[in-house]
Amino acid sequence: MTMILAGGQGERLMPLTRDRAKPAVPFAGHYRIIDFVLSNFINSGLTKVKILTQFKSDSLNRHLARGWQLAPRLGLYIDPVPAQMRTGTNWYLGTADAIYQNLNLVKDEHPDYICVFGGDHIYKMDVRQMLDAHIERKAELTIAAIPKPLKIASSFGVIEVDDQWRIIGWEEKPKNPKPMPGRPDMALCSMGNYVFNRDTLINWVEADAAQNTNHDFGKDIITTRYKTNRVYAYDFSTNAIPGAEEKEKGYWRDVGTLDEYFEASMDLVEVVPTFNLYNRHWPVRTFNPVYPPAKFVFADKDNQRIGIATDSLVSEGCVISGGRIHRCVLSPAVRINSYCNVEECILMEGVNVGRYSRIRRAIIDKYVEIPPGTEIGFNLAEDRKRFHVTDSGIVVISKKMVL
Repeated sequence: MTMILAGGQGERLMPLTRDRAKPAVPFAGHYRIIDFVLSNFINSGLTKVKILTQFKSDSLNRHLARGWQLAPRLGLYIDPVPAQMRTGTNWYLGTADAIYQNLNLVKDEHPDYICVFGGDHIYKMDVRQMLDAHIERKAELTIAAIPKPLKIASSFGVIEVDDQWRIIGWEEKPKNPKPMPGRPDMALCSMGNYVFNRDTLINWVEADAAQNTNHDFGKDIITTRYKTNRVYAYDFSTNAIPGAEEKEKGYWRDVGTLDEYFEASMDLVEVVPTFNLYNRHWPVRTFNPVYPPAKFVFADKDNQRIGIATDSLVSEGCVISGGRIHRCVLSPAVRINSYCNVEECILMEGVNVGRYSRIRRAIIDKYVEIPPGTEIGFNLAEDRKRFHVTDSGIVVISKKMVL
């Protein structure tokens, strides 16, 4: 069975997570972040999934109820599980505690193996291949791993392995990460995706619950267990997806900050993107709202009133009415009115951009009304007086904000 951790607060994605859990944040137009991990499991044929929710889960729960109903009569399910304080008066204290508080699910289902995955990353993975590697090695725990640049590796668990990929060293978010042998600019990092044997998971989280720790897999359990138990890393870069090109192997994005979220979104609008949403052999599934097709209107060249989109993702229900967008990601029902120029922006559902507006390098949350003649992204000092602006200059406008 699968247990997806979807209860984090997502503080680094504020204000996008002000009213929603991080896995429920829209991504790539009409998807939510959690759709990517769920699609990986469904496409892998692993269809017994529990989603552990906690903070601001209403939006996530509604999305799961509308778009992710399987066939329970056939033993197929994707069930959201709210935090219930089953073992005391605390909400989830850490990733290990989240599993500990829901061990009844594991004991009731009695699976041989449990996949414990995060619900907030963008990637494609045939999970069966990782599970097969876990079984073949007779591992007790297998951790998905990927090389990351040394300068950002301190945000992850950093792994050392022997020639059989058995873990021989582990540091959780070290200040000075150890580089990979032969690759001084890279470190091998944990993706936060685990495959456990059933008894291993039960014993380890029960032992951790009895101690005064952070109750976190990376900080507390793996740091000691790799020394005495069969703990292996799985090389995610070897994972092969049907229909995927070689360059897509190893694509994984932790969209945990606004800048990372923006950069991952801009990856999608490349002419030949590394992460391909159009692979029919590995579809990304989601709830599809009922909207008409996208529409592009006005071809008034004399007055430069032309509805045009270049290098962009445009979702259903959008109307590009005499304005121009370039390198943008539009969620459903966005309207771009006449004489607008919008570049390198992420516009979420229902955003309406008034005439003659100019916007660049912005993330605009749901149902924001942009008044005619508005300029955003050209004077960051002024933008900071009204909006959240990241260090790299991305302007973020909150949901339903009145400009």
